Amino acid sequence: MQSSRLLILQNQKQYQQRMLTKASSSIVSRHSTTNTPQIARHFSSSNLPFHCTNNNKTKTTKNIHSTKHYHCFSKYDLAKHKATSSSSSLRYFSSTTSEEEPRESMPYDVVIVGGGPAGLSAAIKLKQLCTEKNVDLSVCIVEKGSEIGSHILSGNVFDPKALNELFPTKTNEDWINELETTNGSIATPVSKDVFNILTPTGSYTIPNIFLPKQLHNDGNYVISLSQLCRYLGGVAEEMGVEVYPGFAASEVLYTEDGKSVKGIATRDVGIGKDGEQKATFERGVELHARQTLFAEGARGSCSESIMSHFNLRQNSSTQSYGLGIKEVWEIPTENHKPGLVQHTLGYPLQSSLFDKTYGGTFLYHQKPNLVLAGLVIGLDYSNPYINPYQEFQRWKTHPEIRKHFEGGTCISYGARVLNEGGLHALPKLTFPGGALLGCSAGFLNSVKIKGSHTAIKSGMVAAESIFEALADGESANESAVAMTGEIPADEAAKEVTSYEERMNKSWVHEELYQVRNTHEAFARWGLLPGLVYTGLATHITKGREPWTFLHDKRDADKTQPANKFEPIQYPAPDGVITFDLLTNLQRSGTYHEDDQPAHLRIKAELADIPESISMQMYAAPEQRFCPAGVYEYVEEEGNGEKKLVINAQNCVHCKCCSIKMPHEYINWTVPEGGGGPQYQVM
Repeated sequence: MQSSRLLILQNQKQYQQRMLTKASSSIVSRHSTTNTPQIARHFSSSNLPFHCTNNNKTKTTKNIHSTKHYHCFSKYDLAKHKATSSSSSLRYFSSTTSEEEPRESMPYDVVIVGGGPAGLSAAIKLKQLCTEKNVDLSVCIVEKGSEIGSHILSGNVFDPKALNELFPTKTNEDWINELETTNGSIATPVSKDVFNILTPTGSYTIPNIFLPKQLHNDGNYVISLSQLCRYLGGVAEEMGVEVYPGFAASEVLYTEDGKSVKGIATRDVGIGKDGEQKATFERGVELHARQTLFAEGARGSCSESIMSHFNLRQNSSTQSYGLGIKEVWEIPTENHKPGLVQHTLGYPLQSSLFDKTYGGTFLYHQKPNLVLAGLVIGLDYSNPYINPYQEFQRWKTHPEIRKHFEGGTCISYGARVLNEGGLHALPKLTFPGGALLGCSAGFLNSVKIKGSHTAIKSGMVAAESIFEALADGESANESAVAMTGEIPADEAAKEVTSYEERMNKSWVHEELYQVRNTHEAFARWGLLPGLVYTGLATHITKGREPWTFLHDKRDADKTQPANKFEPIQYPAPDGVITFDLLTNLQRSGTYHEDDQPAHLRIKAELADIPESISMQMYAAPEQRFCPAGVYEYVEEEGNGEKKLVINAQNCVHCKCCSIKMPHEYINWTVPEGGGGPQYQVM
């Protein structure tokens, strides 16, 4: 007999597959107003992800575009875990079932929210320790993307330090070969490292000897992080981790007294945009755990709920964020320079030596013939007329940059926010029943321009600490959910404080400590003073300055009124090197089921902000900072007044709107699982 867990997950996955099939033939209506916004568009079926139709992974070919797909339920024995619900029969799709009906629940020893580098490394390390200590802990990963890696976007020049610690018996050559064999992605050793200052027409190279040591990339690799995560996902599955892509964790489950976390719930599916249940309605599933680890990446919705509920930011500086926008190009082999790494400051983001707009660009050459290019801008910029996407397009036209794209084809596009607050902005990492990992906490090193290695390390350290807490003593197997099928009724939720203690003693803390004041130096004094201070800190003081620069304002509050600036006129796209937003957006493969409640919601108490403040005071900056064209103001027929239209179907899940909106008036929630971008080589 199939277990309750297997059937529940099968039902939800069948629903997701039906919705994707429906999408290939439906015309998407973006809004209900009379006038048609220019930004509205329909993605063709060619942009939809391919999904498995059986229990086996699809055969992977040795091609840069190939991808490993995971079925929604694990190949491992689900039957040994019993659902804790007392219902004797399973409910299938029904329009008459009450939305308030109790959800089915499933117990685990550890539930991990997010299938990125932090979550995957935590799961792998837990299973390694289980093998080493002869203890069986059940570990589950839930990922809102349609497959592992589909929502992962990063630069990425990869520092393998943490990965080597995760797989101590593997050499760099081993994991590189395995990555290419299983996913067709080639990790390319850095061969040349260049740092330029751009003027509108020229370029000046900063000799590497003057650059911070943390910016040196000797021994690093140009990779696709989405493909690396697919590789790690395969390793995790082979070790017994249950990997469930296509399931969005929409709610943190607290104990009745609210003092600890007991798990998460996945989002209900089959609800129409009118809030009513459709014939395809299916209740979400509760995943209960002895420990729940949140590894959602920057500005994760569940992680933000946790930090607010337990006041984990009480002793932290205000977090600051950046927005990264990226394209991947295929270029002629004769123009390709495998392993070239180039970073720039100056044009177009900084127009003077004291410009306080924080950010820069990257351009990496990855084998066989890919160019990974992007722009990162600090979201604490003040000018509401700045359009990050257009700044990125303008950068590509610079003569020093344009030559890298000549004769090539853009094959992928995406965007994601990243943490830039550093050490001082880290929240308390633990709470009763769980912990924050990777970029959910904010371990990115903005000077090094890397966060994947610190995310992997945080996942490993968390796993080591949690394993000790759950598997201590000879009776560890007797209380493990993997053995009993239930969480011990008398077991109180543990707060594993040793995780944070170990992180504070790790090389991650050392890295972040050395550059703890540098980001704020740029924010306070501008480009040149920021560079001078960063040089001083990284070469001499190494973080031992007797002062601390704290970031005390939200990025949304750094935006200044529009009347202090002039509108920026950006050049029209040429369709060859530069592109209009909607053309590029199709390259992200973004799709959401149209008939569902919008996951981008205006906070009730801030409902007047869009028209009365955002548009009136700041000239509606959400029309410009969103890299997916989600927000636009459209004139209503008859009265000529402008009304905000939210094209939620366009969303690439970058989370920028939850950060940069005036007064932070948007609440970013998860859509139905499997929706969003379908990144392959990001």
